[in-house]
Amino acid sequence: MIAGDSGQSLEFQELAPEVMIDRAESFHNQMRSRRSVRDFSDRAVPMRVIDQAILTAGTAPSGANKQPWHFAVTTDAEVKSAIRKAAELEEKAFYERRASQQWLDALAPLGTNASKPFLQRAPVLIGVFMEKSTVSPEGERRKNYYPMESVGIACGLLISALHLSGLVTLTHTPSPMGFLSSIFQRPKNEKPFLLLVVGYPAENCRLPDISRKGLAGICSRIGRP
Repeated sequence: MIAGDSGQSLEFQELAPEVMIDRAESFHNQMRSRRSVRDFSDRAVPMRVIDQAILTAGTAPSGANKQPWHFAVTTDAEVKSAIRKAAELEEKAFYERRASQQWLDALAPLGTNASKPFLQRAPVLIGVFMEKSTVSPEGERRKNYYPMESVGIACGLLISALHLSGLVTLTHTPSPMGFLSSIFQRPKNEKPFLLLVVGYPAENCRLPDISRKGLAGICSRIGRP
């Protein structure tokens, strides 16, 4: 056991190197099959899975342990319809006026456009909100530290947990997305971070042909081994 500054003991079980390697390779093999999906089935998903995945996201490290995240979940057809309508208005402006040609060219292989039917068809939408500050029960506003980095890490855990549970996801980030605050009825100290679309893939789901960089393309080692 390792005692931290607070005096609380950390239970730590060291693994044999071969077990560590096996676990690392197994996790990579599971995660490398993860793909962003835009063709969803409307089949309901077990909400216990959603709850557990959000609890996993809540284990993420955060600046000063402020845990500056909130996950707003909806399965309601009217709410999803409102989100789709608002998102498509912003997306239409993006594709027609806001995006540079270079950006549109980069998106072209993915086949994306202003139409977002998955926002209505997918069974679950999770609005992820970043708490820039925390308001105490007495109304005192206190700053949160590194909220963007903290929420980003939490989202990575959330997506991984959902993938390992057998669901598919899509990270959707309409810009601007302030409409999510009003639809999800979130307070002013929170800022929309992303909208996560969750469910099962449609039977005829098609994916763009993409590849991922290998280790040499994303990792460098400095100094002597």
